Amino acid sequence: MKEITGKTKILGIIGDPVEHSLSPVMHNAAIAHLNLDYIYVPFPVKPGDLPTALAGFEAVGVVGFNATIPHKQAIIPLLTEVSPLARSVGAVNTVWRTPTGWAGTNTDVEGFLAPLLSIPCQWHQIKAVVLGTGGAARAVVAGCAQLGCQEIIILGRNQEKVAAFVASWDLSPLPVTITPHNWEELPQILPQAGLLVNCTPVGMYPHIDETPVSADLIQLLPPGAIVYDLIYTPCPTQFLHLAQDVGATTIDGLEMLVCQGAAGLKTWLHRETVPVTVMRDALIQHLMR
Repeated sequence: MKEITGKTKILGIIGDPVEHSLSPVMHNAAIAHLNLDYIYVPFPVKPGDLPTALAGFEAVGVVGFNATIPHKQAIIPLLTEVSPLARSVGAVNTVWRTPTGWAGTNTDVEGFLAPLLSIPCQWHQIKAVVLGTGGAARAVVAGCAQLGCQEIIILGRNQEKVAAFVASWDLSPLPVTITPHNWEELPQILPQAGLLVNCTPVGMYPHIDETPVSADLIQLLPPGAIVYDLIYTPCPTQFLHLAQDVGATTIDGLEMLVCQGAAGLKTWLHRETVPVTVMRDALIQHLMR
């Protein structure tokens, strides 16, 4: 057991909920491997408590933290410095302390792209269908734009949120063209989906039997489709089980979690490399329990 003292530096993650997070598993494994006097802690923070939480972190000397649902967009006005990438995406997931306040960036784009870049694909011929309009969806849209996808289609259940999401990209420096659609249009959209990405929390622990797309609808995917679920608890989700059953190539949220986490850890520790394999192995061992 690691000895924690008054000198131990604190890292963490804020979210609501946050008890499902596997970030402490991988980050504490990396910290132990590097023999550093740090600890990574999950902090449950309600949306209305975000400013108070940041003030508390400042008071007790927290070095840095990750932000997950529902804080990735709400935290931006509370930061004194935001990276150009995070500003263009409109979401922050990695925050660190500076002499003048909190600074933030987005490592989700890098994490999202990592497993896709290993798949041989003519991305300019692919239509990407993104489910959801939250902070994670913003990173996915940015990633799909970097891949050069032919079209990015956004679906959400709240049409006002979908319209606001699409409009928010109008001034983005990224080459993004987004087509909004109603959730009820899924039967017409899925046959076009070369890449289908779930950015909603549907299917996340503890609601592991839920899925954003039914078994009947998932069968409408075209041959060779790639189905990506950003959820990593459980791993795989019911959504990915259904996609596997129809022969789709599936990607779970584990690799995205590892890659975005490694990028954040490099920032906090001021290191060019961190033990990515140790982080990945720790997660796999944890999930196999």
